[in-house]
Amino acid sequence: MAKQKRGKQSFIPEIQPVITAWASVAGKKEGEGPLGKTFDVVCQDSYFGQKTWEQGEKRLQQLALETLVKKAGLKETQLDLVYSGDLLNQCIGSSFSLRNTGIPHLGLYGACSTMAESLLLAAMTVGGGYGDRVVAMTSSHFASSERQYRFPLGYGGQRTPTAQWTVTGSGAALVCAEGKGPVIESCTVGTVQDLGIMDANNMGAAMAPAAFNTIRAHFRDLGSAPEDYDLIVTGDLGQMGKEMLLELARLEGLSLGGRLTDCGTLVFDNTVQDVHAGGSGCGCSAITLCGDLLNKLESGKLKRILFCGTGALLSPTSTQQGLPIPGVCHAVSILSGRN
Repeated sequence: MAKQKRGKQSFIPEIQPVITAWASVAGKKEGEGPLGKTFDVVCQDSYFGQKTWEQGEKRLQQLALETLVKKAGLKETQLDLVYSGDLLNQCIGSSFSLRNTGIPHLGLYGACSTMAESLLLAAMTVGGGYGDRVVAMTSSHFASSERQYRFPLGYGGQRTPTAQWTVTGSGAALVCAEGKGPVIESCTVGTVQDLGIMDANNMGAAMAPAAFNTIRAHFRDLGSAPEDYDLIVTGDLGQMGKEMLLELARLEGLSLGGRLTDCGTLVFDNTVQDVHAGGSGCGCSAITLCGDLLNKLESGKLKRILFCGTGALLSPTSTQQGLPIPGVCHAVSILSGRN
Protein backbone atom coordinates (compact mmCIF):
# COMPACT_ATOMS: atom_id res chain seq x y z
CA MET A 1 0.00 0.00 0.00
CA ALA A 2 1.38 3.40 -1.01
CA LYS A 3 1.09 5.03 2.43
CA GLN A 4 2.72 8.28 1.41
CA LYS A 5 0.69 8.84 -1.76
CA ARG A 6 -1.95 11.56 -1.84
CA GLY A 7 -4.52 11.61 -4.59
CA LYS A 8 -3.48 10.73 -8.13
CA GLN A 9 -0.13 12.49 -8.49
CA SER A 10 1.20 13.66 -5.13
CA PHE A 11 3.05 12.29 -2.11
CA ILE A 12 4.25 13.37 1.32
CA PRO A 13 7.66 11.92 2.29
CA GLU A 14 7.58 9.73 5.39
CA ILE A 15 10.82 11.31 6.60
CA GLN A 16 10.73 15.05 5.90
CA PRO A 17 13.83 15.78 3.79
CA VAL A 18 15.89 18.86 4.63
CA ILE A 19 17.80 20.95 2.09
CA THR A 20 20.92 21.56 4.16
CA ALA A 21 23.09 23.25 1.50
CA TRP A 22 22.81 24.66 -2.00
CA ALA A 23 25.07 26.19 -4.61
CA SER A 24 24.67 28.18 -7.82
CA VAL A 25 27.13 28.93 -10.62
CA ALA A 26 26.19 31.46 -13.30
CA GLY A 27 27.53 33.05 -16.45
CA LYS A 28 28.38 36.69 -17.09
CA LYS A 29 24.96 37.76 -18.39
CA GLU A 30 23.17 36.08 -15.48
CA GLY A 31 25.55 37.70 -13.03
CA GLU A 32 24.58 41.10 -14.44
CA GLY A 33 20.89 40.41 -13.81
CA PRO A 34 18.80 41.25 -10.74
CA LEU A 35 19.76 37.99 -8.94
CA GLY A 36 23.49 38.31 -9.60
CA LYS A 37 24.45 38.82 -5.96
CA THR A 38 22.68 35.60 -4.90
CA PHE A 39 24.92 33.30 -6.95
CA ASP A 40 27.93 31.64 -5.34
CA VAL A 41 30.09 31.82 -8.47
CA VAL A 42 29.80 34.10 -11.51
CA CYS A 43 32.20 33.28 -14.33
CA GLN A 44 33.11 35.88 -16.96
CA ASP A 45 34.38 33.21 -19.40
CA SER A 46 31.57 31.50 -21.32
CA TYR A 47 33.88 28.53 -21.95
CA PHE A 48 34.59 28.13 -18.21
CA GLY A 49 38.23 27.48 -19.05
CA GLN A 50 37.41 24.67 -21.49
CA LYS A 51 37.83 24.27 -25.26
CA THR A 52 34.16 23.98 -26.24
CA TRP A 53 30.80 25.20 -24.92
CA GLU A 54 29.73 21.63 -24.19
CA GLN A 55 32.85 21.02 -22.11
CA GLY A 56 32.15 24.36 -20.47
CA GLU A 57 28.75 23.09 -19.39
CA LYS A 58 30.40 20.01 -17.93
CA ARG A 59 32.66 22.33 -15.93
CA LEU A 60 29.59 24.30 -14.84
CA GLN A 61 28.19 21.24 -13.09
CA GLN A 62 31.56 20.34 -11.61
CA LEU A 63 31.85 23.82 -10.12
CA ALA A 64 28.32 23.61 -8.70
CA LEU A 65 29.03 20.27 -7.03
CA GLU A 66 32.43 21.39 -5.74
CA THR A 67 30.87 24.54 -4.28
CA LEU A 68 28.01 22.56 -2.73
CA VAL A 69 30.17 20.05 -0.87
CA LYS A 70 32.46 22.83 0.32
CA LYS A 71 29.51 24.80 1.71
CA ALA A 72 28.15 21.61 3.33
CA GLY A 73 31.52 20.82 4.92
CA LEU A 74 31.56 17.37 3.29
CA LYS A 75 33.66 15.34 0.90
CA GLU A 76 32.23 14.02 -2.38
CA THR A 77 32.75 10.46 -1.10
CA GLN A 78 30.15 11.15 1.61
CA LEU A 79 27.36 11.65 -0.94
CA ASP A 80 24.98 8.71 -1.38
CA LEU A 81 23.62 9.65 -4.79
CA VAL A 82 23.43 12.41 -7.38
CA TYR A 83 20.38 12.96 -9.57
CA SER A 84 21.33 15.26 -12.44
CA GLY A 85 20.50 16.14 -16.01
CA ASP A 86 20.91 18.81 -18.67
CA LEU A 87 19.76 19.75 -22.18
CA LEU A 88 22.59 18.19 -24.19
CA ASN A 89 22.12 15.02 -26.23
CA GLN A 90 22.43 11.96 -23.98
CA CYS A 91 22.93 14.31 -20.98
CA ILE A 92 26.69 14.48 -21.48
CA GLY A 93 26.96 17.58 -19.30
CA SER A 94 25.93 15.48 -16.31
CA SER A 95 27.65 12.19 -17.05
CA PHE A 96 30.95 13.80 -18.05
CA SER A 97 30.92 16.02 -14.94
CA LEU A 98 30.62 12.99 -12.65
CA ARG A 99 32.90 10.53 -14.42
CA ASN A 100 35.60 8.95 -12.26
CA THR A 101 34.23 10.59 -9.09
CA GLY A 102 32.95 7.33 -7.63
CA ILE A 103 29.63 8.99 -6.76
CA PRO A 104 26.52 6.89 -7.55
CA HIS A 105 24.61 8.72 -10.29
CA LEU A 106 21.19 8.54 -11.88
CA GLY A 107 20.84 10.67 -15.00
CA LEU A 108 17.61 12.49 -15.80
CA TYR A 109 16.01 14.26 -18.71
CA GLY A 110 13.09 16.50 -17.91
CA ALA A 111 14.21 19.41 -20.09
CA CYS A 112 13.79 22.64 -18.12
CA SER A 113 11.81 20.80 -15.41
CA THR A 114 14.93 18.85 -14.40
CA MET A 115 15.70 20.82 -11.23
CA ALA A 116 12.22 20.12 -9.85
CA GLU A 117 12.36 16.51 -11.07
CA SER A 118 15.74 15.86 -9.44
CA LEU A 119 14.61 17.56 -6.21
CA LEU A 120 11.41 15.50 -6.19
CA LEU A 121 13.35 12.25 -6.66
CA ALA A 122 15.88 13.25 -4.01
CA ALA A 123 12.98 13.85 -1.60
CA MET A 124 11.52 10.46 -2.50
CA THR A 125 14.88 8.76 -1.96
CA VAL A 126 15.64 10.42 1.39
CA GLY A 127 12.03 10.33 2.55
CA GLY A 128 11.84 6.61 1.81
CA GLY A 129 15.02 5.85 3.71
CA TYR A 130 17.15 4.94 0.68
CA GLY A 131 19.79 7.60 1.26
CA ASP A 132 20.89 10.20 3.79
CA ARG A 133 22.71 12.68 1.52
CA VAL A 134 21.36 13.05 -2.01
CA VAL A 135 22.20 15.81 -4.49
CA ALA A 136 19.73 17.30 -7.00
CA MET A 137 21.56 19.12 -9.78
CA THR A 138 21.18 20.41 -13.31
CA SER A 139 22.64 22.88 -15.81
CA SER A 140 22.18 24.62 -19.13
CA HIS A 141 24.40 26.77 -21.35
CA PHE A 142 23.20 29.37 -23.82
CA ALA A 143 25.67 28.59 -26.58
CA SER A 144 25.52 24.77 -26.39
CA SER A 145 21.71 24.87 -26.36
CA GLU A 146 21.52 27.24 -29.32
CA ARG A 147 23.84 25.01 -31.32
CA GLN A 148 21.81 21.90 -30.52
CA TYR A 149 18.24 23.13 -30.75
CA ARG A 150 18.28 26.07 -33.11
CA PHE A 151 21.16 27.56 -35.12
CA PRO A 152 24.91 27.98 -34.63
CA LEU A 153 25.54 31.42 -33.14
CA GLY A 154 27.57 32.45 -36.19
CA TYR A 155 24.44 32.06 -38.32
CA GLY A 156 23.11 35.35 -36.95
CA GLY A 157 19.46 34.26 -36.97
CA GLN A 158 16.79 36.70 -35.79
CA ARG A 159 15.01 35.88 -32.54
CA THR A 160 11.21 36.09 -32.43
CA PRO A 161 9.46 38.12 -29.66
CA THR A 162 8.27 34.85 -28.07
CA ALA A 163 11.79 33.42 -27.88
CA GLN A 164 13.55 33.02 -24.52
CA TRP A 165 17.23 33.25 -23.60
CA THR A 166 18.76 30.00 -22.35
CA VAL A 167 20.43 30.62 -18.99
CA THR A 168 24.07 29.69 -18.56
CA GLY A 169 24.10 28.29 -15.07
CA SER A 170 24.06 25.28 -12.78
CA GLY A 171 22.34 24.73 -9.46
CA ALA A 172 22.83 21.96 -6.90
CA ALA A 173 20.93 21.21 -3.68
CA LEU A 174 21.87 18.74 -0.95
CA VAL A 175 18.83 16.86 0.40
CA CYS A 176 19.41 15.16 3.76
CA ALA A 177 17.54 13.00 6.24
CA GLU A 178 18.41 15.41 9.06
CA GLY A 179 19.95 18.80 9.61
CA LYS A 180 18.95 22.44 9.38
CA GLY A 181 17.47 24.20 6.37
CA PRO A 182 14.32 24.43 4.25
CA VAL A 183 12.11 21.34 4.42
CA ILE A 184 10.53 19.52 1.47
CA GLU A 185 6.93 19.12 2.55
CA SER A 186 5.26 17.43 -0.42
CA CYS A 187 5.66 16.80 -4.15
CA THR A 188 3.45 16.43 -7.20
CA VAL A 189 4.57 14.45 -10.25
CA GLY A 190 3.43 16.00 -13.52
CA THR A 191 1.79 14.43 -16.54
CA VAL A 192 2.89 15.12 -20.10
CA GLN A 193 0.56 17.58 -21.82
CA ASP A 194 0.42 18.15 -25.58
CA LEU A 195 -1.94 20.79 -26.95
CA GLY A 196 -0.40 20.80 -30.41
CA ILE A 197 1.99 23.76 -30.06
CA MET A 198 4.41 23.61 -33.01
CA ASP A 199 6.56 26.72 -32.58
CA ALA A 200 9.96 25.83 -31.08
CA ASN A 201 10.48 29.54 -30.44
CA ASN A 202 7.44 29.72 -28.17
CA MET A 203 8.11 27.13 -25.49
CA GLY A 204 6.16 29.09 -22.89
CA ALA A 205 2.97 28.28 -24.76
CA ALA A 206 3.88 24.58 -24.82
CA MET A 207 4.63 24.45 -21.08
CA ALA A 208 1.85 26.64 -19.65
CA PRO A 209 -0.87 23.93 -19.91
CA ALA A 210 1.39 21.44 -18.12
CA ALA A 211 2.11 23.97 -15.38
CA PHE A 212 -1.59 24.61 -14.84
CA ASN A 213 -2.39 20.89 -14.83
CA THR A 214 0.24 20.14 -12.15
CA ILE A 215 -0.61 23.13 -9.94
CA ARG A 216 -4.29 22.19 -10.07
CA ALA A 217 -3.43 18.56 -9.26
CA HIS A 218 -1.29 19.65 -6.30
CA PHE A 219 -4.11 21.67 -4.77
CA ARG A 220 -6.61 18.88 -5.44
CA ASP A 221 -4.47 16.02 -4.08
CA LEU A 222 -3.30 17.82 -0.95
CA GLY A 223 -6.36 19.92 -0.16
CA SER A 224 -4.38 23.15 -0.37
CA ALA A 225 -4.99 26.48 -2.11
CA PRO A 226 -2.94 29.35 -3.63
CA GLU A 227 -3.28 31.43 -0.46
CA ASP A 228 -1.37 28.73 1.47
CA TYR A 229 1.82 29.80 -0.31
CA ASP A 230 3.89 32.98 -0.25
CA LEU A 231 4.96 32.26 -3.83
CA ILE A 232 4.04 29.85 -6.59
CA VAL A 233 7.17 29.77 -8.73
CA THR A 234 7.10 28.25 -12.20
CA GLY A 235 10.27 27.06 -13.85
CA ASP A 236 10.69 29.11 -16.96
CA LEU A 237 7.50 29.93 -18.77
CA GLY A 238 8.83 33.41 -19.49
CA GLN A 239 6.56 36.43 -19.65
CA MET A 240 4.19 35.13 -22.32
CA GLY A 241 3.90 31.66 -20.81
CA LYS A 242 3.25 33.17 -17.38
CA GLU A 243 0.41 35.26 -18.82
CA MET A 244 -1.04 32.16 -20.49
CA LEU A 245 -0.92 30.27 -17.19
CA LEU A 246 -2.75 33.08 -15.41
CA GLU A 247 -5.42 33.03 -18.11
CA LEU A 248 -5.82 29.24 -17.97
CA ALA A 249 -6.24 29.47 -14.20
CA ARG A 250 -8.73 32.33 -14.53
CA LEU A 251 -10.86 30.33 -16.97
CA GLU A 252 -11.03 27.52 -14.38
CA GLY A 253 -11.89 29.92 -11.57
CA LEU A 254 -8.49 29.60 -9.88
CA SER A 255 -6.85 32.87 -8.83
CA LEU A 256 -3.04 32.81 -8.86
CA GLY A 257 -2.59 36.56 -9.19
CA GLY A 258 -0.27 38.16 -6.68
CA ARG A 259 1.40 34.86 -5.81
CA LEU A 260 2.57 33.55 -9.18
CA THR A 261 6.05 34.38 -10.39
CA ASP A 262 8.37 32.73 -12.90
CA CYS A 263 12.10 32.06 -12.85
CA GLY A 264 12.31 33.13 -16.48
CA THR A 265 11.08 36.61 -15.55
CA LEU A 266 13.23 36.86 -12.40
CA VAL A 267 16.71 35.97 -13.59
CA PHE A 268 17.06 38.77 -16.17
CA ASP A 269 16.01 42.42 -16.27
CA ASN A 270 14.31 42.74 -19.64
CA THR A 271 14.37 46.54 -19.49
CA VAL A 272 18.16 46.54 -19.88
CA GLN A 273 18.94 42.95 -20.94
CA ASP A 274 17.40 42.06 -24.29
CA VAL A 275 16.18 38.53 -23.64
CA HIS A 276 12.80 38.93 -25.36
CA ALA A 277 10.27 36.79 -23.43
CA GLY A 278 12.65 35.97 -20.57
CA GLY A 279 15.02 33.23 -19.45
CA SER A 280 14.82 29.49 -20.05
CA GLY A 281 16.89 26.32 -19.79
CA CYS A 282 17.52 23.84 -16.97
CA GLY A 283 19.84 26.35 -15.32
CA CYS A 284 17.14 29.03 -15.15
CA SER A 285 15.08 27.51 -12.35
CA ALA A 286 18.17 25.85 -10.86
CA ILE A 287 20.13 29.02 -10.12
CA THR A 288 16.99 30.92 -9.09
CA LEU A 289 16.09 28.21 -6.57
CA CYS A 290 19.67 27.57 -5.39
CA GLY A 291 20.30 31.26 -4.98
CA ASP A 292 17.51 33.70 -4.25
CA LEU A 293 14.64 31.39 -3.26
CA LEU A 294 16.41 29.03 -0.84
CA ASN A 295 18.27 31.97 0.70
CA LYS A 296 14.93 33.65 1.43
CA LEU A 297 13.45 30.44 2.81
CA GLU A 298 16.44 29.95 5.09
CA SER A 299 16.23 33.51 6.40
CA GLY A 300 12.49 33.32 6.93
CA LYS A 301 11.68 36.03 4.36
CA LEU A 302 9.61 33.36 2.65
CA LYS A 303 7.67 30.81 4.72
CA ARG A 304 6.37 28.44 2.06
CA ILE A 305 6.74 28.19 -1.70
CA LEU A 306 5.49 25.87 -4.42
CA PHE A 307 8.40 25.34 -6.83
CA CYS A 308 7.07 24.16 -10.19
CA GLY A 309 9.72 23.23 -12.76
CA THR A 310 8.39 23.29 -16.33
CA GLY A 311 9.91 21.54 -19.34
CA ALA A 312 9.34 21.52 -23.11
CA LEU A 313 10.01 17.95 -24.22
CA LEU A 314 11.14 18.60 -27.79
CA SER A 315 14.27 17.39 -29.54
CA PRO A 316 16.00 18.47 -32.77
CA THR A 317 14.61 15.32 -34.41
CA SER A 318 11.01 15.88 -33.33
CA THR A 319 11.16 19.51 -34.49
CA GLN A 320 12.60 18.56 -37.88
CA GLN A 321 9.85 15.96 -38.30
CA GLY A 322 7.20 18.61 -37.66
CA LEU A 323 5.94 17.16 -34.39
CA PRO A 324 4.27 19.29 -31.69
CA ILE A 325 5.97 20.09 -28.38
CA PRO A 326 4.78 18.21 -25.28
CA GLY A 327 5.25 19.88 -21.90
CA VAL A 328 5.63 18.66 -18.33
CA CYS A 329 5.72 20.24 -14.89
CA HIS A 330 6.71 18.85 -11.48
CA ALA A 331 5.93 20.63 -8.20
CA VAL A 332 7.78 20.64 -4.88
CA SER A 333 6.40 22.35 -1.77
CA ILE A 334 9.20 23.78 0.39
CA LEU A 335 8.88 25.21 3.90
CA SER A 336 11.15 27.76 5.54
CA GLY A 337 13.93 26.48 7.72
CA ARG A 338 12.83 28.91 10.44
CA ASN A 339 9.74 28.58 12.58
